[in-house]
Amino acid sequence: MDQISNILVSLNIEGKVYEVGELVINNQTIYFRYHLDFIRSGLNISPIRLPFNSEINTTSKEPFDGLYGVFNDSLPDGWGRLLLDRTLSSKGIDIHRLTPLDRLAYVGDKGMGSLSYRPQFEDKEYQKQLELDMVAQEMSHVLKGESTELLDELFAIGGSSGGARPKILVGYNKNSSELIHGVNDLPEGFEDWIIKFPSFSDNQEIAHIEYAYYQMALAAGIEMNECQLFHGQSGQAYFGTKRFDRIQGHRLHMHTASGIMHDNFRMSTMDYGHLMDCAFQLERHVNAYEKVLRLAAFNVFAHNRDDHSKNFAFLMNGKGQWRFAPAYDLTFSHSAYGFHSTMIAGESKNPDKEHLLKLAETFKVKKANQIIEEVREAISHWDSIAHDSGVSKRVRKQITKHLL
Repeated sequence: MDQISNILVSLNIEGKVYEVGELVINNQTIYFRYHLDFIRSGLNISPIRLPFNSEINTTSKEPFDGLYGVFNDSLPDGWGRLLLDRTLSSKGIDIHRLTPLDRLAYVGDKGMGSLSYRPQFEDKEYQKQLELDMVAQEMSHVLKGESTELLDELFAIGGSSGGARPKILVGYNKNSSELIHGVNDLPEGFEDWIIKFPSFSDNQEIAHIEYAYYQMALAAGIEMNECQLFHGQSGQAYFGTKRFDRIQGHRLHMHTASGIMHDNFRMSTMDYGHLMDCAFQLERHVNAYEKVLRLAAFNVFAHNRDDHSKNFAFLMNGKGQWRFAPAYDLTFSHSAYGFHSTMIAGESKNPDKEHLLKLAETFKVKKANQIIEEVREAISHWDSIAHDSGVSKRVRKQITKHLL
């Protein structure tokens, strides 16, 4: 396979397509230049780290192998990267020679958010109905390192997704309960959803647990997109969520906190204060502080310690207006070392209300105590919410021990 030397970037946002600019790689250095016409549009796709000018710009090798964060956000990580690497290796391609531009060419127009990349490697478009148990079984083969005849299909339905847990991007029709994949323009009645599958390290009730956390987050006043449990023919439950970067077939531009601030989410030094500051810069309203504080309180009290910078995102609409994206990946979790991935007023080991109030005081959040108590009240109903969500008594008790 010949390496890609340049990539054209386009933005397909709310039904309108713009030619953004060009990425070029030379001597292992990646350069980017905006098209002058795109600058005139005023749609600044990455306001903090990528200069919005017509000059040739480049950034440091770390943390994204020479890419600006806005383009790195298009690349799959975790499960998606594993699938891509396995798929390419099965075709005899040396994955160690792949550059970030090669990987963007495989993403093409199938990535999260609204950015597309050309040239893109050919991808057959086909429509196929899904049976979730079969997908879960094949995913387990990939996670074990075994070969599977469905690698191409798995990559087609999950290869552009991020996060560690296996997941697929599907079209879902609520009225008929049909699930399909392989279609860019979904048929009438279908919506864009993500469905997750358990990894080997997950509790077998992970789908029910995450659904309970979704219900608990809504009770705490946190904005989330619609979620539900899907079931395979065996009765096994899988957690699904409606995509917030797709609205009625149109795309919104999505940028993770990791990408916009160039934070290495695997070795992060980010604090919720940084997230508050970033959210305010983009939204230009003090409500941004309250949204982040509410989410921080939830993650502290509900023991969601995998709260890294890729698990927060921002959305831009076709007018260039930014907002903090609906919350996602809220569930009971430990991080690698037992610390919160994002610090709370400098504390990551055992943060509590005191640290949340200190965070709020720094940004002069007026209703801080009220917000914190509203979250705590919602989490106090964990047992009944989890019971109604299908979590077993044994697991409910295990999780209760960790809730504050």
